[in-house]
Amino acid sequence: APARQVSGLAEQLEEQLFHLYSLHNELIQERLQELAEVMERVGQAEAELRQVCRTVEAAYRDLCL
Repeated sequence: APARQVSGLAEQLEEQLFHLYSLHNELIQERLQELAEVMERVGQAEAELRQVCRTVEAAYRDLCL
């Protein structure tokens, strides 16, 4: 019966879409995780740079006073 065929095809399509969605979701999660790690490293680099700037400022003060 055609109705049964259509329903079967719809079911297959739904399964494939769900599978694709799951894969896509996993990839997005991985990218977000990578982004979080990169942002953390950027934050650490900023903190180190601020420390270097403070050290240089202190050195200049010592030299100039």
